[in-house]
Amino acid sequence: MNNLMKLSHLMVAGWVGLLVAPTDRRRDERGDVPGWVLVTVMSATLVGALTIVAKEQLSDLLRSALQRVQ
Repeated sequence: MNNLMKLSHLMVAGWVGLLVAPTDRRRDERGDVPGWVLVTVMSATLVGALTIVAKEQLSDLLRSALQRVQ
């Protein structure tokens, strides 16, 4: 079985598991820690990638904006 097929089976199993999971579970009072950690890591990765790819353009944009304010 190739990797794509394994991944699709895993995704389907996950969705089926979510659909049949009991919905009366009480939420943890601490909140959704894995969710905000994931958002933070993804945001930092996006900023890092944009900085690497468009550093010169971003610098020019900031310089231009600051000159217009002065």
